[in-house]
Amino acid sequence: MLGRSERESGAHALAAARQGSWDTHENLDEPSDLLDLGAMTAALDTVSRIQGMRGVMHVGHPAAPDHDLERALLASSASLRVTAVEAVAPRWVWVARGTELDGHVVIDEAGMRDCRHQLRTFGANPHLVPARTSLADRITLAGEHGSLVVERDHVPAGFTEIPGSSTLSERAPLWYGLVEPVPEPADFDEPAQVWLAFGPRDDHKGSLQLTLELVAAAGIDLQHLRSQPSAEGPHVFFASFSVPTSAPLRALKAQLAERGVAHRVLGVMTGGAFQPGPAAVAPVWASRD
Repeated sequence: MLGRSERESGAHALAAARQGSWDTHENLDEPSDLLDLGAMTAALDTVSRIQGMRGVMHVGHPAAPDHDLERALLASSASLRVTAVEAVAPRWVWVARGTELDGHVVIDEAGMRDCRHQLRTFGANPHLVPARTSLADRITLAGEHGSLVVERDHVPAGFTEIPGSSTLSERAPLWYGLVEPVPEPADFDEPAQVWLAFGPRDDHKGSLQLTLELVAAAGIDLQHLRSQPSAEGPHVFFASFSVPTSAPLRALKAQLAERGVAHRVLGVMTGGAFQPGPAAVAPVWASRD
């Protein structure tokens, strides 16, 4: 069985599941064929407890994970991991009844996450609604001169795309992952992306540096590193990196265990390159004058 959290776009999650052939024991024809498992934490709890249940989640990017998912995974059952990812083309469209618009845009949480930058460029005034809000209720909220952002398959009768709609589907692909309970990651002999969470045994000045030295000694080049306050100590850290085989990961885990550094693998996704890469920033550094 496959499910998704309530804040996910059913159409995009379905596209990822079908593209990745994750529906090996069922036929997925409509977004409703993916079970709505509630909030992310509830969805992960359900996936961990019900045999045969797996979840389809928005992951951000394999090399730069979504922080909400990182945190939720670390706070969930230790058996849960992201085991596969798929990039799907955006299916969002911006539609309205006519051409006289007041800038009011009804959009759900997934649409806002994926399209907020484009909407801001056009000066839109988003009206955020829960993903479970019915299409009829969204139409009512939009009013006569408002508009909607919905998946292409859900455009209501009498609505057409408005100028600017094409920018919503021209953005980078959306990455979705398969989350399931699995034993400790098995050895592998092909490139893979790894998500690793760790917490230094003693959080003091230089403790992170000592842990990063272990990472470097294992021949691993971090692509992503983020800190988060911990309920059991000052900090935990989330990292993402690529390895050619499981050997560097195995070596790093052994060194972390030897030094008492708590750690957990949150994901292992087969693949040597995940293109396009994460959104890049054009830095403007402080002047050296």
